[in-house]
Amino acid sequence: MSSTLDLIRAEIVADPANAWAREAGYEPLYAAASGARVVLVGQAPGRKAQESGKPWNDASGVRLRSWLGVTDEQFYDPDQFAILPMDFYYPGKGASGDLPPRPGVAERWHPRILAELPHRRLTVLVGGYAQKYYLGGRARKTLTETVRAYQDYLPDMVPLVHPSPLNFRWQAKNPWFEEDVVPALRAVVAGALGPA
Repeated sequence: MSSTLDLIRAEIVADPANAWAREAGYEPLYAAASGARVVLVGQAPGRKAQESGKPWNDASGVRLRSWLGVTDEQFYDPDQFAILPMDFYYPGKGASGDLPPRPGVAERWHPRILAELPHRRLTVLVGGYAQKYYLGGRARKTLTETVRAYQDYLPDMVPLVHPSPLNFRWQAKNPWFEEDVVPALRAVVAGALGPA
């Protein structure tokens, strides 16, 4: 990592808003190196990932890597993938699943991190929080409509549904996702990771 990226990470750790995470022994769970060509923006780390210190280290991550068409080695190589969630820490459990990412985290830190990634070619937006932030008014009314309109965001962005096993009903109702979006995603990821 560049010295600037190291400095940003140190600032995130030292941020008073993250004192609770420091006290719990948590590290900010993201990865970025100046050579990264694909930026993956997700929601926030899950409990298992936070405790392991490795992003997307769960069943959702296995499915996501399958959709992307990449190996674990590629995915966890920060010179290939920058993994940049909307919140760098597990937000805790809510009444129906994990709590949402804390507001303001992405707004404060993402622009500074992205400024240090001059080789990025593709941004993959996993879930509604990432899509709302990065697409703004370009997002459709629903996540399903946004994902279905994926071609409108190419070649620099691809919106995805969250790969959680809990989304099996959504996937069963929307077979076009596996038929159309996943092959297109694999092609644009392969292109982004390939030679310039």
